[in-house]
Amino acid sequence: MPTKEELLSGFIQELRRGTILLPVLSKLQRPAYGYELIADLARGGVRIEANTLYPLLRRLEGQGLLEASWSLDAAKPRKYYAATLLGLELLRDMKAHWQRAVLSLQTILEEDLPHDQP
Repeated sequence: MPTKEELLSGFIQELRRGTILLPVLSKLQRPAYGYELIADLARGGVRIEANTLYPLLRRLEGQGLLEASWSLDAAKPRKYYAATLLGLELLRDMKAHWQRAVLSLQTILEEDLPHDQP
């Protein structure tokens, strides 16, 4: 039987996997390259590994939510990603859904919180 810590870790990973799209699309309202995006997300408290981010970026590009372009201005070429119009529309809709979901969850969790515990 899994320990409480193992269960919690698995649940947190599921939650993260289901929500990472929101901060990624939000940060890509302006063009950014991969490692810049990783640093921007980390500054906002969202940690993501490169081996998780790059497949996600390729998938989102394939779905038409991101567009990529190469910049040859720096010492080495960088691939910049930016949200497409469809990506921005999806972000707007997902943010609204997220905000409603958070409010609903807060209401439920606060109702069920025992009064003698934090």
